[in-house]
Amino acid sequence: MQPKYKRILLKLSGESLAGDMKHGIDFDTVLKICRPIKKCVDAGVQVGIVVGGGNFWRGRSSGEMDRTRADHMGMLATTINALGVCDALEQLGVVVRVQTAIAMHQVAEPYIRNKAMCHLNKGRVVVFGCGTGNPFFSTDTAAALRAAEIEADIIMKATMVDGVYDSDPKSNSNAVKYDTISYHEVLNKDLAVMDSTAASLCKDNNIPILVFSIEDPENIYKAVCGDNIGTIVNGED
Repeated sequence: MQPKYKRILLKLSGESLAGDMKHGIDFDTVLKICRPIKKCVDAGVQVGIVVGGGNFWRGRSSGEMDRTRADHMGMLATTINALGVCDALEQLGVVVRVQTAIAMHQVAEPYIRNKAMCHLNKGRVVVFGCGTGNPFFSTDTAAALRAAEIEADIIMKATMVDGVYDSDPKSNSNAVKYDTISYHEVLNKDLAVMDSTAASLCKDNNIPILVFSIEDPENIYKAVCGDNIGTIVNGED
């Protein structure tokens, strides 16, 4: 199979890295996710990755804690995940750089857009940690922002469901899955694709989003090759 895209932004949830443990990092699961990423790199695709932190911490679920501080804790959680993904990819022989939106020079490069572009052009995977570096913004918004900055062809959001539905398929057995849907519909119907800030940013910059299941990690490579999986969100009504 030939890749359909030259440069992608892959969004990985923290939960996907936890495997059956449901919390923390299951390194065998991370390796399984990273193998198809290596296949993408070997096929000449430039890969940026944004990781969430929900397997360790969710700022919005922190109860009475100050939201800004809780979100900063979440950014540290994403850095743990970014380093885990980096290690797995390196074990598979992929050259990787971790860049964080909050400076932590001892463990990662600071995020610099031009440096990230240089790494990508040299065939290195860049893993972006710390979200946007700002509280009140999700890692989905970070994915949309980084995708715009690195001029990615598409955001590939690997999730725990196999696409976008008109209602929650876990609670509604009659939920209908979309093959394609517009940003406008996603925002108007408040569908659980991305938060509204992230979706609006994609809409404004005309960045398509592919939402697909990570249950089979090979879907990453299939998606890059243009297989008909998941749901595409774009500007077409």
